[in-house]
Amino acid sequence: MGKKKQKEQHPTGAAQPLQLGIIHPAAAGIDVGSMKMMVSYSGPDEVPVVKEYDAYTSDLEQMVLDFKQAGITHVGMEATGVYWMSAFDMLDGQGFKVTLVNARHFKNVDGQKTDVKDCQWIHTLHAHGLLRASHIPEECYRELRTYIGERCNLQNEKSDTLNRIQKVLTQMNVKLQHIISDIEGVIGMQIIERIAEGVCSPEALLAGINTRPLKASSEDLHKSLQGIFKPYLVRVLAHHLASYRFYKKQMLSYEVEIEFLLNKMLPDEQKKDVKKISAKATKARKNQYHFNLKEYLHRIVGVDLTQIDGLDESSVLTIIGVVGLNMNKWATAEHFASWLNLAARPKITGGKVVGHQKRFTNNPATQAFRMAAQTMWQNKGVLGRLYRRLAHTKGSKKAIKAVARRLAIIFYHMVKRQSSYDPKLVALDEQKIKDNKIARLQKEAQKLGCRLEVLAA
Repeated sequence: MGKKKQKEQHPTGAAQPLQLGIIHPAAAGIDVGSMKMMVSYSGPDEVPVVKEYDAYTSDLEQMVLDFKQAGITHVGMEATGVYWMSAFDMLDGQGFKVTLVNARHFKNVDGQKTDVKDCQWIHTLHAHGLLRASHIPEECYRELRTYIGERCNLQNEKSDTLNRIQKVLTQMNVKLQHIISDIEGVIGMQIIERIAEGVCSPEALLAGINTRPLKASSEDLHKSLQGIFKPYLVRVLAHHLASYRFYKKQMLSYEVEIEFLLNKMLPDEQKKDVKKISAKATKARKNQYHFNLKEYLHRIVGVDLTQIDGLDESSVLTIIGVVGLNMNKWATAEHFASWLNLAARPKITGGKVVGHQKRFTNNPATQAFRMAAQTMWQNKGVLGRLYRRLAHTKGSKKAIKAVARRLAIIFYHMVKRQSSYDPKLVALDEQKIKDNKIARLQKEAQKLGCRLEVLAA
C-alpha cells in the first residue's frame, strides 16, 4: 500500500489564510469631483501613491502622463454627475481600460468619509477585480443620446410654454382651450397669434379661418372668444408665443443634427443609397420627427423594430441612443432585462424568498419600454392580453413591468439575431398558460373526488 499523503502545513503550524488575488496589478482609482480629482495607485516598489489633481484640462493631461509613466493600464473611477465624462474621454482616448462604477454598487470603508479614502477604496477594489463596469456605448451613440436628450428638454420647455399660454388665456377669460381639444393645432395657433397681435372681436379672430374640422358649434366658438383683453396680458401672451416659436425652431435644428448623425451611422454598403431614403409619407404631428426616421432605423439596425407592439420610431431611437446595437455586452436577454431594472431580484434567506428588492432607475431606455408597455391595455394582440390578465390579478404596476420586460427581451433577440418580429413566438406562452390552468383544475377535481376530461377542439 502506498504511503498516505501528509497534509502540507504552514511553517508556523497554523493554517494559511485565504487571500484575494490581484487581477489588475497596474490599476488606479479616481474619486471624481467638480474641481479636483483624487487619485490612488501603486508606484515603484508597490509604494501607495495618492495625488490630487485639479479638474482643468491641463491637469487632466498631466494625470494621464503620470499614469503612463507609472505603467498604469486599468483605471476605475466613480460616476459623479457629468463630471466624469471629461476624464473618461481623455483616458479612454489614450488606450486605458476605464471602468466606470456606479457609486451605489460599492461601499466605503468604515470611519469618516473622505476623498482620499474613496480613491484608495476604489483602487483596492479595482485591483482585485471587484468593481462592475457601467455600460458606456460607443461615441456615436453617446452623441445621439445627447441630441435626443436636448431635444426632449426643449419639448418639455415647449409644453410648459403652452401651459403658460393657456393660463394667460384663462386670465383673459378666453375659453378657447376648453372648446378646442388641442390649441397647438393649426386653427388654435392661428387664433392665438391674432390675439397676440391685438385683435379682440370674435368675428375678426375667426375671419378667413376654416373652422369646419372643429366639433364645437359656431355659437360656442364665438362665445369662447369673448374675453377681457387687457393690454398687459396681450403683451405677455406675445412673449410666450415668441418663446414657443423659439423652442419649436430649436427642436427642428436638433432634428437636422440627428438626421446627419444617422447618415453617418448607416452601413457602408447603404451610404451610397442615402438619396433613396424617401420623405416622410404623412405630415408630422406635434413632437414627431419631420424626416423618415423609421427607414433610417430599419437600415441601421437591419430589422424593423417598430413592428414590436407599443414601440414607435421615437421610442426605438431613444433606446438605441442609450443601449447601442452591440447586444454581446449582455450574455443573455435576461441579463439585458436585469440591467434595465425590469427583472425581479428576490431576497433569499434560509432558502426562502422573503421579498424582492425595490430598485429605481432614471434609464431613458427603461422608461421607453415602460411607456410602451403602458399602452398595451388597449392592444388586441398577445401582449395586450398578457397585460390585461396581469393587471386584473396583480395590479397595473406589476403588469407594466412584466410587459416591459417582455418587450426588452424581444428587442434584444431581434437586434442580436437580426430576426423579424414574429407574433407566433410570443403566442407560445398562451398554450403554456392554458395547460397550467387545465392541470390546476384537474388537481382540484381530484381533491373533490371528480374527474375532469378535456374535450377535443
